[in-house]
Amino acid sequence: MSKALFRSLALFASAAAVSLAQHPDLDQAAHVPLQLLPSSVNGPSGYSPQQIRQAYGIDTISNQGEGQIIGIVDGFDYPEVESDLAVFDQTFGLPSCTKANGCLTVVYASGTKPPPNVGWTGETSLDVQWAHAVAPMAKIVLILAENGNTGTLLAAVPLAVSYGATTVNMSWGTLLEFPGETSLDSEYFNNPAVTYFNASGDDGNNLFGYPAASPLVVGCGGTSLILNAAGDILQETAWSGSGGGLSKYFLEPSYQLPFQTSGMRGIPDVAYDSNPNTGVSTYDSEYPNPWSVAGGTSASSPQWSAIGAIANSLRASMGRATIGTNFLNIIYANPSALHDITSGSNGNCGSVCTAGPGYDFVTGLGSPNVPAIMSALTSAP
Repeated sequence: MSKALFRSLALFASAAAVSLAQHPDLDQAAHVPLQLLPSSVNGPSGYSPQQIRQAYGIDTISNQGEGQIIGIVDGFDYPEVESDLAVFDQTFGLPSCTKANGCLTVVYASGTKPPPNVGWTGETSLDVQWAHAVAPMAKIVLILAENGNTGTLLAAVPLAVSYGATTVNMSWGTLLEFPGETSLDSEYFNNPAVTYFNASGDDGNNLFGYPAASPLVVGCGGTSLILNAAGDILQETAWSGSGGGLSKYFLEPSYQLPFQTSGMRGIPDVAYDSNPNTGVSTYDSEYPNPWSVAGGTSASSPQWSAIGAIANSLRASMGRATIGTNFLNIIYANPSALHDITSGSNGNCGSVCTAGPGYDFVTGLGSPNVPAIMSALTSAP
């Protein structure tokens, strides 16, 4: 990259940060819905990429994201991101993803390397490793913000788009919504060619924030996934921590009108295995035991981002444009393309806290049935 381009991108991020200064609610540490359990053995003990790919039907899709870029926005530096990803890939037999082969790009949003932060490396390792596990042929551009404040992270999102990302993962946000959040959408999620994904939170009913509440962002909730001995889904229920409920400030978008009639935006839209007790394996050398079992809705959003990248790759092979913000319109028009989660709850408030047939405020439309999702996303205009 030329020095001039690098300077222009850094200034672009700085300008975004200035506009966010008008919202003091964002000038605080982001809520990061990540839960890590130490591995029970000296090595990986959570679900493997092969198990998750089989469970959701990802392994039936021949195209694995080739030609697409997944943007991942996280905070602080992670010096071992490339070497830890290499251990993860070698352990599970995944294609190598390095800076040298062009698969991995790391960008410091401020233009200078931020300090490392062990708490954030756990989040970043999960995001990078599992986006790659689901879409191993896609490239990853990792944008590292100078700190973990919500506003700083949000200001880095357009930078991921400027690097060519067609899907963007954000595993962070405010713990609660705040007045004025509706004014931010037009500035940060206004690219119709990009699909934005956000973890809905780990604190149950009505404890979710921004940007998950945005009707331009795919809110990703959580499930508890149990597989049988053959690796197929035996049971999938709503995870009790899945952030969900009704927005206080965003009106109900048109795509939700056939599914709920509250008049306000419902959260989440989709779900994915997020219970740390049924979590996935991650590797982070910053921890005393580098192998962990990762959960939280931070496990949901990067994998949904990768599913979006696979769909964009398939569309590109057909000479079609990226799905972008039309993603939500398409999946709500095709609810049968998801596994409907009909049991479990994230609170004690009746129907709003309970999963049931069709859309609900705990798991949205459900978890991915990837072959059916690809059919819906590639056949739509």
